[in-house]
Amino acid sequence: MAALIQRLSWLLAICVALVPSGIQAVDRSNFKTCSQSSFCKRMRDIPPGQSPYRALLETLELSNTRLTLQLINDNNKVRLLLELYRLQGNMTRLKINELKPLRPRFEVPDVLIADPPTEPLSLVSQDEGGVVLSLGSDARHVVVSAQPFRLDIVEGPRVLLSVNSRGLLAFEHQRPRKDTLSKISNTVSSMWDTIKNIFSSNNENDSEEGEVADDPENENDEKEEDQPDMWEETFKSHTDSKPNGPTAISIDFSLPAVEHVYGIPEHAENLKLKTTHGGDPYRLYNLDVFQYELNNPMALYGSVPVLLSHSPQRTMGIFWLNAAEMWVDISSKAVEKMDAAQTPSEVPLTDIHWISESGIIDVFIMLGPKPSDVFMQYTSLTGTQSFPPLSALGYHQCRWNYNDQEDVRNVDQGFDDHDIPYDFIWLDIEHTDGKRYFTWDPAHFPQPREMLQGLMDKRRKMVAIVDPHIKVDSGYKIHKEIHSKNLYVKNKDGGDYEGWCWPGTAGYPDFTNPDMRTWWASMFSYDQYEGSMENLYIWNDMNEPSVFNGPEVTMHKDALHGSWEHRDVHNLYGFYVQMATAEGLIQRSGGVERPFVLTRAFFAGSQRYGAVWTGDNAAEWSHLKISIPMCLSLGLVGISFCGADVGGFFKPPSAELLVRWYQTGAYQPFFRAHAHLDTPRREPWLFGPENTALIREAVRERYALLPYWYLLFYKANHTGQPVMRPLWVEYPEDAITFAIDDEFLLGDDLIVHPVTEEGSKGVTVYLPGNGGVWYDAHTFQRHVGGQNLYVPVTMSSIPVFQRGGSIIPRKNRVRRSSSCMENDPYTLYVALSPQGTAEGELYIDDGHTFNYQLQKQFIHRRFIFAESTFSSRNISPDSQFSTASWVERVFILGAHRPSSVTLKTSDGNVSSLEFDFDKATSVLTIHKPGVNVGADWILLLQ
Repeated sequence: MAALIQRLSWLLAICVALVPSGIQAVDRSNFKTCSQSSFCKRMRDIPPGQSPYRALLETLELSNTRLTLQLINDNNKVRLLLELYRLQGNMTRLKINELKPLRPRFEVPDVLIADPPTEPLSLVSQDEGGVVLSLGSDARHVVVSAQPFRLDIVEGPRVLLSVNSRGLLAFEHQRPRKDTLSKISNTVSSMWDTIKNIFSSNNENDSEEGEVADDPENENDEKEEDQPDMWEETFKSHTDSKPNGPTAISIDFSLPAVEHVYGIPEHAENLKLKTTHGGDPYRLYNLDVFQYELNNPMALYGSVPVLLSHSPQRTMGIFWLNAAEMWVDISSKAVEKMDAAQTPSEVPLTDIHWISESGIIDVFIMLGPKPSDVFMQYTSLTGTQSFPPLSALGYHQCRWNYNDQEDVRNVDQGFDDHDIPYDFIWLDIEHTDGKRYFTWDPAHFPQPREMLQGLMDKRRKMVAIVDPHIKVDSGYKIHKEIHSKNLYVKNKDGGDYEGWCWPGTAGYPDFTNPDMRTWWASMFSYDQYEGSMENLYIWNDMNEPSVFNGPEVTMHKDALHGSWEHRDVHNLYGFYVQMATAEGLIQRSGGVERPFVLTRAFFAGSQRYGAVWTGDNAAEWSHLKISIPMCLSLGLVGISFCGADVGGFFKPPSAELLVRWYQTGAYQPFFRAHAHLDTPRREPWLFGPENTALIREAVRERYALLPYWYLLFYKANHTGQPVMRPLWVEYPEDAITFAIDDEFLLGDDLIVHPVTEEGSKGVTVYLPGNGGVWYDAHTFQRHVGGQNLYVPVTMSSIPVFQRGGSIIPRKNRVRRSSSCMENDPYTLYVALSPQGTAEGELYIDDGHTFNYQLQKQFIHRRFIFAESTFSSRNISPDSQFSTASWVERVFILGAHRPSSVTLKTSDGNVSSLEFDFDKATSVLTIHKPGVNVGADWILLLQ
């Protein structure tokens, strides 16, 4: 009967997942609040200003690169070990662990790309109150105060950041459970009494020197009262056994003169993080949240524990390297400060309280000072955005699910019939044989190679889903091998952990195990993944991991990954799945081809392995609008390759919403339409000719701009700078930009303000940069910077503006896919600054291999316009690559009419070029320079 009830519960879960239309919001009862999470409640209940921790200065040891210092909790006498490192690139690392843990505590592996290089630390001064250390500058120091323990990073007279200034440091030390100790103590006492009785007649006057002394640690534990749920916790019908007891950690950070903080995705929230006073903290715990709510600090599919602070004076970052469930409280207020003339004034102060269930405190403080510095600092730790194949930056057509090979063929042909380009068509879980991944449904997809070859003939590609829950089936090769190799996650009793997901009863591979990742990667080889070809790429979904019958729809925390509990590694699971999959795609080509892997769950460092999307959104205007700050937040923490399901996953979109979503998605890094199984079909041509034309134009705009997108991803891969970025990143002193999240920059040259309101007749665009100019990318109309500009819109409008002083390459001959445009000519858009100058770059390689890296096969050129001369210069002379592409036209915006235009090439040829000048728009059009885009050449305007 119990098994039947469980099976019915699983079927109910499936049914709930399949019927979105009747559900308006997430079922909050499935997910914990802070008050329902015992460790969060305990840590949040710590009273500020009463820190029991004291630095024992006599234990201080200072080497060339590291300071160690013991901290003691005066309430229980438990000691902690503090380590402090000065890192290259203006960063400081702080680690705190138990001095003598009962068992090792988890420290996150594999996220850092290497041990961060250190720089010398030197002692400036020390007294009974604390120590002062130099951070390599006469003005920048770390001040460690002894009682209570506090750490301040100062620059001159200014405190940049304080640690434990509110006294919220807490470190739940490991100890035996009290009722267990009590049983042991009673047994020992009984045995001792027996021994004493045996010898009492002969030794009546002997002292009891042999009595067992009380363990001081145990004495301390006796003084600490166990609180409810410390050793076992129940949520709904699930019990967490907590065999190691309470292990939570917390600490506070204070940011003087800071009002705006960002990051810690993933949340369906505005870009600027809100104060959490009076509500729940922001939660980071990878979860499969069904039809998530907006403007809510609830956890979603991914977690990146990185917070950025920004003020007109400085940008900084905090990276909390911990993979357990965590909560982040944010409090902003104004405090009184006296200036040099002793005049009081109010300045902002933001306090951060960071809480994790287990692990250690391992935090990187990135001191900027510029936004670009913080991006470089963070990505120097965790890696930059992977450089995707060019085709992955095109348009992706997806649905749960295309029915069969004929359906795929018809959809593919539909794009050609309606002259809409695309690069990838996707298959969801129904393409498999009974949800057995790495297989094909024999009835509906009997000849996958034939299907893939048909796409390849058109220079298109496919993505197939491969999820990390494996159907428990003795006849299924993948399950048999994982089971035989003992590579599944274990339950608390040591057996294979099983849960319910799409296939029914499923096992969960232990991707934290390198052997499991190696084996998984090998399964993508063409001889193992039958039916696969080089134009098949992969989508990892449900990798939070999603467990339909698990607590909060995920894995039990007391499940085991080797010697570690799932609670320690939870937020790493999806990271490892994508890592192994990406490595598999690289290996199958012998290390030649760049992979493309989309993941739903992610962590710090996931940017190294591919793309993410914002999960199962809904066809609602509010979801379209929130996609902008969600992707901006991810870009700030290293993950540039982000997008949202165009049209909304749940529910059918109206024609207006669908058009506006295509227009928005065309200017977001990952551009994919996706829809739920039960929604009506919504291929771009199904909403009438007028809407088809609008969608076609939006997709064509994406393809024309692919050279610029490719350049931005190349730069992101090399410098860590986000592709899609908030305005304040480029205008850090302009306070108006700090809370703007309905428009964004692509690189530093394009501002995009999508239309995200139903029935909109106009949008107000903020154009930053006093003294600068911006040009409407469609009409070429010139506007001055530093103003709010009202822009009337129609259904065809996508408000986009090019910065004066920039040069952007485009390919205006749009074909059926990006690969078909490989040798097509370029058009260069030169937007002149008020000083009559402009600069830009162009990057070209083969679009899909690692040869740009391994053999320096690429073209990287800089375009410069100054003093009526436009030149193309090679900025990577040691690279070797050739292209058939040539320069078809040059538009110069904000120009004056020349008397002539002359082309000079590197071989000494000089020729006159035809041109047109539009006096009304001040646009000069230079026709057919005809020069190879990879050559040196000069245009002279006279």
